[in-house]
Amino acid sequence: MKKTIYSLLIIAFFFQACQSPQVELKEEKLPLWNDNPWPEIRKQRIAKLLPEAMKAANVDAWLILCRENHNDPIATHVGGENASGMASFLFYQDETGFHSLVFSPEGEATALDELDIHETVLKVQQGASTLEKAVEFLKEKNFKSIAINTSPTNALADGLSHSQQVELEKLMGDDTAKLISSTELVYEWLSIKLPEEVEIMKKAAQLASDFQVEAYKRIVPGKTTDADVAKFLKVKMTEFGVKDAWHPDQNPNVNSGPDRGHSHATDKVIMPGDVIQIDFGVKLYDIWVSDIQRFAYVLKEGETTAPEDIQQYWENGKAGSRAALAAMKPGIKGIDVDRAQRDLMTKAGSEFVMWSTGHPVGYVAHDVGPNLGGSQSPTPRPAAQKELKQGMTFAFDGFHCWKQQDGTTKTISVEEMAVVTESGAEYLIAPQKELILVGGK
Repeated sequence: MKKTIYSLLIIAFFFQACQSPQVELKEEKLPLWNDNPWPEIRKQRIAKLLPEAMKAANVDAWLILCRENHNDPIATHVGGENASGMASFLFYQDETGFHSLVFSPEGEATALDELDIHETVLKVQQGASTLEKAVEFLKEKNFKSIAINTSPTNALADGLSHSQQVELEKLMGDDTAKLISSTELVYEWLSIKLPEEVEIMKKAAQLASDFQVEAYKRIVPGKTTDADVAKFLKVKMTEFGVKDAWHPDQNPNVNSGPDRGHSHATDKVIMPGDVIQIDFGVKLYDIWVSDIQRFAYVLKEGETTAPEDIQQYWENGKAGSRAALAAMKPGIKGIDVDRAQRDLMTKAGSEFVMWSTGHPVGYVAHDVGPNLGGSQSPTPRPAAQKELKQGMTFAFDGFHCWKQQDGTTKTISVEEMAVVTESGAEYLIAPQKELILVGGK
């Protein structure tokens, strides 16, 4: 009840500032999230995608340790999110095929087994070590390569704590040399999304876009602040039962002033002549996220369209976004997608933009996969040299940056989302085609 009252107070405050009627929320919104598809999708990801990822990464076995309070970041993907005592999860390939095996504390094994995620769940009696049991099995099978979650480059593949690694290496003894980083394995597995996941991400993208367009309609130039717009979007999230796609302090980023990079919305008052950026994403089912930007221009008195220069900057950014999409296809490196967009930026006379053209998006806003950047860097990051594959999903921009009269810069970044298909790439939702106009009569 308190949350409802709080939400209504925020809505009332925003609408009073904007002098607009309260938005009518669609009745069908709440049932959208009643049945969580993640348990079934997780099973499919393990059964369909993980064996192929292990082959691609040249891994025979993968050991993941899960426990409460300081869990592995991959725990939710393997069914270890409810671990209390330490459980040892094993995935492996042998002469009979792909298998999953969990050594679980006996007090948790029954519930884990009932989830029907893993082929075998073995109960380990209280006082015994699940890791010791797992190592005994690994030695018995004599695997050549055993991936563990230690990685200098991928946080999602770096969940093994120092004390766990010390204990593991002690138990492995002479076989410690078989332990390898799971960096490539996690990359190969998480970077690909199933078609069912892409459909959910389409919903997340559409909500993020629709909320932004609605927020722009509520702005009253000279009264509404960037922070007011951000509060409105927060209320929409609450009412629709969705969560932040990244840290709540910076989601959404609403900016009607000079470039601020990744930041929070401020109390700047939105004025005629401003170009407004909203960078916003929502999370569905506490798993899948979106990352979408929508841009608007605030009309000055007597204007019915954006000034010629602003309109051209918008067209330049849009063209860059379209060029990036056209470059996306299986086998193309991330750096080449970046180059396609930046070639247009150079021709259009854009100022330098430090950010990559795009990044993977899915389970987090900056997900695992190829980086769409690096074409202007003397030392591109390794992820920019990775090839795109069917099923990868990206958020990507078309940039145009210009210097304003006060010496600051403003960047239009036409950010959309796309999935790589068999022969190219396609938008998750319809892209923004026109600069949104705020104010005027």
